[in-house]
Amino acid sequence: MKLGKRFFEQKVDERKIPHDEPLAKEIISTQILSMLPIKDDQPVIIVCIGTDRSNGDSLGPLTGTFLQEKGPSIFSVYGTLDDPIHAVNLEEKLKAIHEMHENPFIIAIDACLGKLKSVGMIQIMDGPVKPGAGVKKELPSVGDMHITGIVNVSGFMEFFVLQNTRLNLVVKMAKTIAGGIYRASRAYQQPHIHELDWDNNHERTI
Repeated sequence: MKLGKRFFEQKVDERKIPHDEPLAKEIISTQILSMLPIKDDQPVIIVCIGTDRSNGDSLGPLTGTFLQEKGPSIFSVYGTLDDPIHAVNLEEKLKAIHEMHENPFIIAIDACLGKLKSVGMIQIMDGPVKPGAGVKKELPSVGDMHITGIVNVSGFMEFFVLQNTRLNLVVKMAKTIAGGIYRASRAYQQPHIHELDWDNNHERTI
């Protein structure tokens, strides 16, 4: 797996990645690395947004939980099934993160709704995500970059659609996102290495 543009001055295009693409984790990892800061002293924080009270909106806390189960990482993770970050506590959690970490680079993870043909796709983009936009909520923007998973179709009765999203799809998407982030965290610790030999035992656990 090759490292990204801020290590090698190469731009990786933003794209939609099918969650079941065989190379999805490698693509996600490369995309993340292409957008991370060079500064060694800038902490990378993963903020996983959502709630376990809704199938569709559980993508974030599931991703955070899968990442946390991997053990200590150079990336700090906030937002899990045990301690979710959602509409009610989002501002409070963001304030606490900024108090705990100086000048953090935040990667926001969130579920979203989209076109039928895009369901199951994972998007990685520069800039913040706007949580709650799909269900008409006014919440603060989050992240220096963001990863979203399109979990269902938008346009009609969004709350009902999120509640009735297939949990199986959301779990698979969360595992793919967590796998990509985990690979990126491993590579970010070793920017001088062009290719990494990933441990197959780790691969089976996420």
